[in-house]
Amino acid sequence: MGHSKQIRILLLNEMEKLENTLFRLEQGFELQFRLGPTLQGKAVTVYTNYPFPGEAFNREKFHSLEWENPTEREDDSDKYCKLNLQQAGSFQYYFLQGNEKSGGGYIVVDPILRVGADNHVLPLDCVTLQTFLAKCMGPFDEWESRLRVAKESGYNMIHFTPLQTLGLSRSCYSLADQLELNPDFSRPNKKYTWTDVGQLVEKLKKEWNILCITDVVYNHTASKSKWLQEHPESAYNLVNSPHLKPAWVLDRALWHLSCDVAEGKYKERGVAALIENDHQMNCIRKIIWEDIFPKIHLWEFFQVDVDKAVEQFRGLLTQENRKTTKPDPKQHLKIIQDPEYRRLGCTVDMNVALATFIPHDDGPAAINECCSWFQKRLEELNSEKHQLVNYHQEQAVNCLLGNVFYERLAGHGPKLGPVTRKHPLVTRYFTFPFEEMPVSTEESMIHVPDKACFLMAHNGWVMGDDPLRNFAEPGSDVYLRRELICWGDSVKLRYGKKPEDCPYLWAHMKKYTEITATYFQGIRLDNCHSTPLHVAEYMLDAARKLQPNLYVVAELFTGSEDLDNIFVTRLGISSLIREAMSAYDSHEEGRLVYRYGGEPVGSFVQPCLRPLMPAIAHALFMDITHDNECPIVHRSAYDALPSSTIVSMACCASGSTKGYDELVPHQISVVSEERFYSKWNPAASPSSIGEVNFQSGIIAARCAINKLHQELGAKGFIQVYVDQVDEDIVAVTRHSPSIHQSVVSVSRTAFRNPKTSFYSKEVPQMCIPGKIEEVVLEARTVERNTEPYRKDANSINGMPNITVEIREHIQLNESKIVKQAGITTKGPNEYIQEIEFENLSPGSVIIFRVSLDPHAQAAVGILRNHLTQFSPHFKSGSLAVDDTDPILKIPFASIASKLTLAELNQVLYRCESEEQEDGGGCYNIPNWSSLKYAGLQEIRPKNDLGHPFCDNLRSGDWMIDYVSNRLISRSGTIAEVGKWLQAMFFYLKQIPRYLIPCYFDAILIGAYTTLLDIAWKQMSSFVQNGSTFVKHLSLGSVQMCGVGKCPSLPLLSPSLMDVPCRLNEITREKEQCCVSLAAGLPHFSSGIFRCWGRDTFIALRGLLLITGRYMEARNIILAFAGTLRHGLIPNLLGEGTYARYNCRDAVWWWLQCIQDYCKMVPNGLDILRCPVSRMYPTDDSAPLSAGTLDQPLFEVIQETMQRHMQGIQFRERNAGPQIDRNMKDEGFNITAGVDEETGFVYGGNRLNCGTWMDKMGESDRARNKGIPATPRDGSAVEIVGLSKSAVRWLLELSQKNIFPYHEVTVKRHGKVVKVSYDEWNRKIQDNFEKLFYVSEDPSDVNEKHSNLVHKRGIYKDSYGASSPWCDYQLRPNFTIAMVVAPELFTTEKAWKALEIAGKKLLGPLGMKTLDPDDMVYCGTYDNALDNDNYSLAKGFNYHQGPEWLWPVGYFLRAKLYFSKLMGPEVTSKTIFLVKNVLSRHYVHLERSPWKGLPELTNENGQYCPFSCETQAWSIAAILETLYDL
Repeated sequence: MGHSKQIRILLLNEMEKLENTLFRLEQGFELQFRLGPTLQGKAVTVYTNYPFPGEAFNREKFHSLEWENPTEREDDSDKYCKLNLQQAGSFQYYFLQGNEKSGGGYIVVDPILRVGADNHVLPLDCVTLQTFLAKCMGPFDEWESRLRVAKESGYNMIHFTPLQTLGLSRSCYSLADQLELNPDFSRPNKKYTWTDVGQLVEKLKKEWNILCITDVVYNHTASKSKWLQEHPESAYNLVNSPHLKPAWVLDRALWHLSCDVAEGKYKERGVAALIENDHQMNCIRKIIWEDIFPKIHLWEFFQVDVDKAVEQFRGLLTQENRKTTKPDPKQHLKIIQDPEYRRLGCTVDMNVALATFIPHDDGPAAINECCSWFQKRLEELNSEKHQLVNYHQEQAVNCLLGNVFYERLAGHGPKLGPVTRKHPLVTRYFTFPFEEMPVSTEESMIHVPDKACFLMAHNGWVMGDDPLRNFAEPGSDVYLRRELICWGDSVKLRYGKKPEDCPYLWAHMKKYTEITATYFQGIRLDNCHSTPLHVAEYMLDAARKLQPNLYVVAELFTGSEDLDNIFVTRLGISSLIREAMSAYDSHEEGRLVYRYGGEPVGSFVQPCLRPLMPAIAHALFMDITHDNECPIVHRSAYDALPSSTIVSMACCASGSTKGYDELVPHQISVVSEERFYSKWNPAASPSSIGEVNFQSGIIAARCAINKLHQELGAKGFIQVYVDQVDEDIVAVTRHSPSIHQSVVSVSRTAFRNPKTSFYSKEVPQMCIPGKIEEVVLEARTVERNTEPYRKDANSINGMPNITVEIREHIQLNESKIVKQAGITTKGPNEYIQEIEFENLSPGSVIIFRVSLDPHAQAAVGILRNHLTQFSPHFKSGSLAVDDTDPILKIPFASIASKLTLAELNQVLYRCESEEQEDGGGCYNIPNWSSLKYAGLQEIRPKNDLGHPFCDNLRSGDWMIDYVSNRLISRSGTIAEVGKWLQAMFFYLKQIPRYLIPCYFDAILIGAYTTLLDIAWKQMSSFVQNGSTFVKHLSLGSVQMCGVGKCPSLPLLSPSLMDVPCRLNEITREKEQCCVSLAAGLPHFSSGIFRCWGRDTFIALRGLLLITGRYMEARNIILAFAGTLRHGLIPNLLGEGTYARYNCRDAVWWWLQCIQDYCKMVPNGLDILRCPVSRMYPTDDSAPLSAGTLDQPLFEVIQETMQRHMQGIQFRERNAGPQIDRNMKDEGFNITAGVDEETGFVYGGNRLNCGTWMDKMGESDRARNKGIPATPRDGSAVEIVGLSKSAVRWLLELSQKNIFPYHEVTVKRHGKVVKVSYDEWNRKIQDNFEKLFYVSEDPSDVNEKHSNLVHKRGIYKDSYGASSPWCDYQLRPNFTIAMVVAPELFTTEKAWKALEIAGKKLLGPLGMKTLDPDDMVYCGTYDNALDNDNYSLAKGFNYHQGPEWLWPVGYFLRAKLYFSKLMGPEVTSKTIFLVKNVLSRHYVHLERSPWKGLPELTNENGQYCPFSCETQAWSIAAILETLYDL
């Protein structure tokens, strides 16, 4: 039943742009794109750049995907196109609607990492990474001995900072040559190359099972890079980025200020070289504002030369034949920035000036006046620029002083000491590769291109900046405002938009990327959030060509998950680095573990085919990164072990930085550190320098937790639970959902130093559910007696006086941390171990391996074994035993396959009132609500373990027993199904309560899906081969058709064959048990209100004939035939004996169903000869018992036709408040007949309502009591259509001698008159359009009431109503006539009327029952409202606007029929409309807790609380539409 291939479905919706949404997938998955409701029926094409098999990936090359429609049906609910994902990386998709782009996004496919000689897979969640600063590795021939420390510590991935030649600053990230291996790694007599590095990396992968990744730095290069001198265009210099000139001028001025301060020139003004206090800071601020800014006139770069501009303007004003331009109020004079940024080089648009300042004559005075106005305006504009620059200068001073404070005064800063040329007052923002010269001479260089090109901007980072904006491009003032935290040895690289913009740089960096991808299995994108996305995409594409399963990691500082996702999705980042150091306490550290991976313990099993859900990026969770400050300084040395354990228990990749495990008590600086790492020596003593082993720091414990991390990832411990035991203790559980083993770590953190802070001796008791198999690890951070820490000059050394005591794989009673462990039980099968600690000191961890107790473990195994029949997922952890209940030896499908559809109604559905009839009810969930159904349909909340439903299951067995006992109490196969469930539940009750929701769900989902398959197998091929939508709608047939304790239908003739029977449990006698059709749930489901003639026959074709339930359809047709009286069949059936014959249309719907039955069922015409047991052979006879008087059905049909032609007139039996408390006396008088002239069936009066629009007024207060809202007397359009259909059909049958009557015989004025079916048929045909069509021609002679016409080109709702206005109301009923008797309509007129109906009446789910332009229209139905409003009180507007669903089916079917006559173009547009409307019903059906379609909605599809939640005719009408489609 279950497939094992993982398939994810991505629903496409109109205009849904998901570029910021992360969709993560794995290789081997299938991704299906399906149409969401907004796109169904539209011509949609999906494009993707995921390559065809065997093709190379090209980001720019998109191709379209082919649609597949497994059911080959017209509806789009199952149509999909797919990708089989076999390649890692980021891939884009978008889709077009017609030719318009309508939405799109990205998918990210994870790489598959492999290690070892056998090339086995290393899952991403198993990664344990350690970062090494490459420059601290020493000569290359010593690397192996230093890297061995990582191997022995249990790491399986090493991250090297760049291995290239470094710049002058010696920062690991300032590279002088991207293509050359750092010469520091070579010996004088031996030069090492990339090939040597590659060989070592390969050895580590094959022999040590370690993968290697390294950084790529795309943003900057070292200032002294040789290639940069040859290609200065690769940087942001003053030639290609002249907008930086003002910032450069400021930067130089600040450099000269710094030199002067260093030389003591400002001592008198309060600023010495050594800056020690706030007073000096204030003096610096004063000097800058008084000396620096006034000298450098930065504002001039943004201003206009006023005198020059005025002269030019004067020249233009005085030139001959000057054109006068009309002033444009939208155009204002503004400064146009000089692109070269020369002082006073800006301009204004002289055309705007001439149009703004116009002299009133050509005389000199007028010209002068005009020029002075112009001059005044220019001075105002210059002044605005001056203010703007002033605002920038204020920010610049604040940033500069902030920087000085951090570098020289702040406690956590580097405390640089006196200002010198090496440590200037502020870092320089630009390179200056020239001799020192005076300020004035310097500035002249910025306009000399071959010098200005070497004045280059440094890189850095900007706090809180938008990472998608490049801060060095025009439009950014970061350099001028001194907002850059600058790296003074790196030049920012300028790529432009594409390789052609800077060919050398792109080619150089591509080569660098290719070297990296050739020798390493992964890369870390340094400074990723500032790397231009298009550059990173281009480089990663090149890398993945060489290393298809490239592991890409990055650290993003965007501060927003949405922004993170842009980088992750565009670049295909495999893991995002997350830092535990960002946690301010242990509680937050625990929260991060929960955030970064895994699902909750006891989660529901997910199917292989499921929607693709947005994800958060896969995490590489690090206890410390090489950029972090030292945790020993920030927290304490005692926290290294517990925090690294907490991080390692996360269900994601984990990592650390070299030095953390050795307890190095300071940050190992990427810039200034020049010492080497220690080597591995098992024999070294704790205080030996330059060598480490398991006695050093926390290395021994690290090895154990790394191995555990890898085991948990490899063995599928994917469920996570984090428990904050107290303020310092965090317990993390990793659980395997297949073997139900857990590993529980308890870590006591030490964010505060235990030697100087108070920690309580009292540690809370802990309860661990299950049986503790072993203590995997217990470790305590302890002091030992050695020399204290002294920083070594040559080796990076850690604290020798702190280490860990560690014991692995011991029994609980051997533990030194656990004082005692007691076992208590929580219920019969749940063991809980109560742990009391004695030595869980700060800096300690203990990790338990926990199993279920053996009894529960066996029960889970047996359950999993029986669940494998539903899904292969349960194979692992399953246990086959012989002594289970014999019923479990039979597959569930073979037990359930004996169920009939009527029995499936009881197993799957039945609402509260249906169950109450049998003495039961639906299950009530405390703190929530009752279930909608007693059957299995609804028992499944979403994957929400906190739902009251799951609480109820965890709290006790009530729900479990309810499900099985309810079925066992019935007999036959239903009881067998109950017994199978009971046998499964026997084992379910033996497992821990926290697992019960998951397994209860698995049992019920397995059973439920099997039962659905069994239902569909008993239906027609239309359903069996149909789409998901068709199948789910067809279940409405099971939902609505059932047999209660008391049969709702009158008994059929005993001489009829194949009538279903059962044994009455009380009388022990055989009785008929035919299914009856409920009108709707929950209001019309039981007792005498279950069956209605009209509802039954409007729904019968869709729910019974189309689904292939022919026998049930036959029985219902014949049962109702037996109740015929006065030539009518009942409205309310009331089991026949309480029937009310107060509707004029039910009999015509019944006839339509007989016609449909004869046409659709094999040998369907046989029904005409079936015996009908007449309950009322005459109008006044008492009800006869079944079999007293039988007649063939064709005689009953003929009687109906005769009685109508003769004319029907009677008063309802028991007329008065006992049968209708609202009806006025005249309303109980029923009339129906056929008009002699037109052949139209007519009937009713102004005080009753004999059609489906049957609302009777109920409000005394509003004075509408006893008044029908919609009497529709006269000839209602749908009844005329239905009668035409019946007459035409009987005419055809009589011509073939299948129906023995050719005419009806009636008495008129004492004479016998014969009316042939041919004549009757012709009369309706000839008069219908003449009298029902509202002509577009105002002078149409057939129009009796032209003054009442308010819409032309429509069909009347009735003809001959007692209130003529009602004839002309636009309602959806004419569409019914179009479907059953299309021959009555002229195609063009019909189409026009349908277009109007579509525009005016079509809602999201239903049809408005009245034209919204009508004065009594009101679209909201409120049956509880009782006020003075005649049109609304007590729901009087039930059919005066609310949107009913079933007419939509007829509207769409009519559109489909007539569109085919209108031509192919109209047909295809109509098919789109139909699919689109139906898609909304599909969405409703899927989301409805009743799994049905409602009776009606309020205006514009709003929910109506007074509607039936699921209605037979609503489902039927939509099914019929799909059948026509």
